Amino acid sequence: MRHSISAINQMNQAEFVALLGAVFEETPEIARRAWCDRPFETISDLHQKMIAVVNTMPLTEQLALIQAHPDLGSRAKMADASVQEQAGAGLNQLSPAEYARLQSLNDAYKDKFGFPFILAVKDHTKESILAAFETRLGNDKNAETQQALKEISQIARFRLDDLLD
Repeated sequence: MRHSISAINQMNQAEFVALLGAVFEETPEIARRAWCDRPFETISDLHQKMIAVVNTMPLTEQLALIQAHPDLGSRAKMADASVQEQAGAGLNQLSPAEYARLQSLNDAYKDKFGFPFILAVKDHTKESILAAFETRLGNDKNAETQQALKEISQIARFRLDDLLD
């Protein structure tokens, strides 16, 4: 069921968090804090206010948000939205060789940066995902932390667009 901006502006905090708490992977605190910034004029306004919450979080909380994301192509349990997003990019249909390569890239990335590789996979293919991995492995930790937060912002926007009219 999709919801209107008007409807979410009328929700109490518990209802709002129940609906939007998963927009940022396993971090309902962002929705809880954003609720205080009502009313929201548009989906874009809501998204920007949620991003403002992320931007004001201490680095330790931002890193926890990044850490909450699953490895791409993981066969581990993950949030329903992550399963759908990764399947849409074909990561649920990897050949054994592709899966091994993806796992090797995941491991190299986590070894270098200390957190999982984050990419808003909607509109990506498995080939473009692998290319992004290879390119971003050349970055430094600060650049990758900022890129991960940028990707998380895009993922959140996709999820809001799926939930709201």
